[in-house]
Amino acid sequence: MIPDWLYYLSTASLVLAGVVAVVILIDVLRHPQHMWIMNIVWPVTALFGSLLAAWGYFKYGRLATDVRAEAAMERDEKMPHKEDTPFPAKVGKGAAHCGSGCTLGDICAEWLAYLIPAVATWFGWRWLFHEKMFAVWIIDYLFAFSFGVAFQYFTIKPMRDVSVGEGLTQAIKADFLSLTAWQVGMYGFMAIAHFYIFKRLLGAPLEVNSVTFWFMMQIAMLFGFVTAYPVNWWLVARGTKEAM
Repeated sequence: MIPDWLYYLSTASLVLAGVVAVVILIDVLRHPQHMWIMNIVWPVTALFGSLLAAWGYFKYGRLATDVRAEAAMERDEKMPHKEDTPFPAKVGKGAAHCGSGCTLGDICAEWLAYLIPAVATWFGWRWLFHEKMFAVWIIDYLFAFSFGVAFQYFTIKPMRDVSVGEGLTQAIKADFLSLTAWQVGMYGFMAIAHFYIFKRLLGAPLEVNSVTFWFMMQIAMLFGFVTAYPVNWWLVARGTKEAM
């Protein structure tokens, strides 16, 4: 049985994250980012990062507004977000950029498999996996990878001025390891939540249509950030991924 305190905590966490996401969305609409894809990345990051995402946005994201970047270029100066953002924070932005794609992909995949269970069957549920969760993880990865590559493409294409094909190739190179590392962290925590916390300790299912499931997903995404961070450090340091 799921205790009431966990239900209320889950609800509060999701509501807070939603409010933070709306606040950031309003702010990026008023002060658009120089790299337009970040107008999507920051609010989506808030869905799991909540107050941490708000701190990151107002501390470093605001340095990358289009107005500030254009003003710096007119003065032939280095753009503020490139000049004033320390390398560890640039890596964190890169990891969050990856995580936002994972977040959108996981949301789409989880609800698709819940609303249309046959989709999970196509990917192995019942005939390959006893647990539906494992089949859904494959769907999660495919959706997350699609969003992640798209996000990378719209980062790399304008910054490197390459062809569509080359942009996609570089986007895949930049996102594959980062996204995989993120999903490993996310899957790892969700396995603990599903098999140990809920199934063994609470004796209750962890269902997609519950606030507790999405609260666990918020935590899982933070684990994903941790596992993806060192990979992003390496990718940014060697120039495979753009520093943001």
